[in-house]
Amino acid sequence: MATTRALLNAPASAKAGEIIEIRALVQHPMETGYRLSGDGQPLSRDLVRRVECRFEGELVFAADLHPAIAANPYLAFPLVATVSGTLVVNWLGDNGFSHTQSAALSVSA
Repeated sequence: MATTRALLNAPASAKAGEIIEIRALVQHPMETGYRLSGDGQPLSRDLVRRVECRFEGELVFAADLHPAIAANPYLAFPLVATVSGTLVVNWLGDNGFSHTQSAALSVSA
């Protein structure tokens, strides 16, 4: 995949203790390796295998993905806003696939 597009949707600001929703999507074909090409040859497996989200370096969410996940995987999860910092989502997959996206979060009292 030549160009990877990803969307990370997180509020820019929140109040301390507020539960916010983080939404992440990565453009990826998610080829299972079970399908055949037009000439009958198996297509190579190419999956996003793991998604990790860290806030200020601390792991706050992780998911292991499997062949049944659709192309362009989308995930949403809650996060309790406690301090200001940077949210970093990293998608890891087959064939050396890795893509990182980040967003800043400002937390007020």
